[in-house]
Amino acid sequence: MKFSVADLLDQLPAGEPLPITKLEKALGLSNSRDKAMLLIGVDALVKLGLLEQAEQGLQRCDTPELIPARLRCSSKGFCFALREDGGEDIYIRDHELNHAWNGDRVLVQVTREGGRRRSPEGGVRCILARQTTSMLAQVEEQNERLVALPLDDRLLTAVTLPAGDSSYLDPEQHSVVEVAIDRYPVAQFAPQGHVARRLPIRGGEAADLDLLLTKHRLNTRSTAPRTALKSLAAKERADLTSQPCLLISGWQGRNAPELAALALEEREGGWTLWVHSPAVAERLSANGSLDLWLREQADALCTGRQWLPLLSPGLIKATAWKPGESQAALSVALELSPEGVLEHYRFCRSLVKPVATVGAEALEALAERKPKARTTPAALKPIKEQLGQLEALVGLTTQLHQRRLAQGSIDLKLSMPLIDSLGDLAVPSPEGGGQGWFVELPAHHPTAILREAFLMAEMALGDHLSALNLPAIYALNPPPEAADLNDVARAALALDIPLELGEEGHASGAELAAAFAATDRCRPLQQQLRGVLKPVSLSEQPGRHAVAGLSEEERDGRPAALAPWCCPTLHYVDIWNQQLLTLLLSEGKDRPSVRHKIGVDLAADSCHGTIDWALLPNSALAPFQQTRDQGLLQRLNGRRRFLVEFEADLLAMAQARQAEPLVGQVLPGVISGVQSYGFFVEVPPSQVEGLVHVSSLKDDWYEYRSRQNRLVGRKNRRTYMLGDAVEVEIQKVDALRHQIDLAVPMAEGADSGEAAIPHTESGDPEIDPFTPVAVLSEA
Repeated sequence: MKFSVADLLDQLPAGEPLPITKLEKALGLSNSRDKAMLLIGVDALVKLGLLEQAEQGLQRCDTPELIPARLRCSSKGFCFALREDGGEDIYIRDHELNHAWNGDRVLVQVTREGGRRRSPEGGVRCILARQTTSMLAQVEEQNERLVALPLDDRLLTAVTLPAGDSSYLDPEQHSVVEVAIDRYPVAQFAPQGHVARRLPIRGGEAADLDLLLTKHRLNTRSTAPRTALKSLAAKERADLTSQPCLLISGWQGRNAPELAALALEEREGGWTLWVHSPAVAERLSANGSLDLWLREQADALCTGRQWLPLLSPGLIKATAWKPGESQAALSVALELSPEGVLEHYRFCRSLVKPVATVGAEALEALAERKPKARTTPAALKPIKEQLGQLEALVGLTTQLHQRRLAQGSIDLKLSMPLIDSLGDLAVPSPEGGGQGWFVELPAHHPTAILREAFLMAEMALGDHLSALNLPAIYALNPPPEAADLNDVARAALALDIPLELGEEGHASGAELAAAFAATDRCRPLQQQLRGVLKPVSLSEQPGRHAVAGLSEEERDGRPAALAPWCCPTLHYVDIWNQQLLTLLLSEGKDRPSVRHKIGVDLAADSCHGTIDWALLPNSALAPFQQTRDQGLLQRLNGRRRFLVEFEADLLAMAQARQAEPLVGQVLPGVISGVQSYGFFVEVPPSQVEGLVHVSSLKDDWYEYRSRQNRLVGRKNRRTYMLGDAVEVEIQKVDALRHQIDLAVPMAEGADSGEAAIPHTESGDPEIDPFTPVAVLSEA
């Protein structure tokens, strides 16, 4: 079927019916089979009360009791529905799933309200969109039936295969298969599928990447539509080709995206920082075939040594930077005070000519260069004439970084391990604060420079589009909950970490990060803090962005606003905001009528508060509003979560492969987490994390003390607590499931009797670690 329930509902405007013929056209349905499937779907949705059917067409029903959410399941059989509106997660019992799978978008109805220490409970009433269209699995025979057992144990089902797929049986488990889903479960009928191909388990780095791409359904990306790109006339652009702008990047992988160029000019009373972003949006038609294709791609993906680009080959070629060659850009001039405070800004469509590329090697040489050195290191000779500008740029971005931290932003010392196969993934992205924190970097790192410049430019555009009331997409990052931060602070205090609390007895996330950085338990404590920070999300309304240092209100009493636009080669949301900016600069009405001789400067912040006329015709803005109303933000936010999961899987696979040759060896590690069922240990240098299960601790009975993040032996009083150094033996590595089994070597003469069931501080037997909050609270 070419459409999902979510696609169907998104096409129906609120408050007015839509004829079925227009719905067929909107969904791109042309043949009779697809149209018949649409009628079946419509009939089902009418019976569910989601649609009303009248002579004028179909209309959505108001169903506030049905909550859009995405399922997150456990291998133990329970699930939570993560609400799209940011509300409290809803516990879903297995008999209330109604054939929904992990990752599916669903409509959930609450059946039991939550309470103190209890999650609300509910059931799935409708599946909006299926997440899993294919899966990695192993083929087995069960009760004279051939089935595929998913490697992802969160998919709580077996898929029936045709008898002809018996050739894929592999008792030695040297391979897995890709299974395409032909039919999802219906009533009493199990799901059906077929084997698409076999994949080796130990085929090297390229085979591992193929496994991951297949798992995340990235091995068959759609081809970009063939369409002519718009040509950009130089006469309509500000000529900035005499400006010595610099290309700064730490990425070296194949197909690595182009990033914005920077230039810095000293002026009376401060600095002017220029950010020049590749002019991507101007080269395509809004809502055209290429624009729609880019929306579906949503993001560029780093796979380690190479990238899966967001842009089409034609766009990549048209927007590529080359030192010494002119290129079209969208630019902003940021006027900053000597203290790094943004005073004014102005945008423009420009023509620029980068003078040089500055990589990590050159910046490292600049950091190591002595101030009065007479010789120039080899890495700096190609940019000798730009050293003054580069040093000033490093100094300014360092100042911006310090201001950001002072405003509550959080940097953590949680960089990725140096594993060759990770390639560019180990180099933080300039806008890589999506999880509510930034990786701490030295001042001369390429990302450290770009990050501060991009944040300032995107705060300027957010402020501008918000002030002009244009339909931008904003990035939001609310601060963590005080209760969650208090839990992390209590865990630190139990480890005798000195903390300074505020007047109300609370510590902010930034204060905790700084306090943890000064201890010998920095990494595990900052990992605990990372777990309570809220991710960045996209919204049609401006709002606080904690990791960028944006408070509730910013300029002139307006709400805080950050609109991404500097990285159109990385994210579609940047292309969207570039489209709006281009529309404003090219078609915006700068005066009420032609009778007015003097207009306002729509490109600058000086126009704020002076406009009482329509900047753009409704016909130009309606497509933006309509597209946002049709679920664009939900899809882009979903792709952001997908990107995080894919990168986490890529890292886990690389770490597991590093651990495989170490099976049987005893190595030093650090306890990174403690639970009732055991403790997790990070083993350097790959920082691979494995579990020491409590059942393997046979020298004593161990009690779990959650408030202190430790396990304590009843007899010998031996403790295992967060941040402790410990030696562990790597016993088993499952690279496909990213599971590492560890054990603590037993001291000679230690009691090797049966290990006890772990107990809590109260002495009661601890519940299964995967028991949901709702059940724990009842216990």
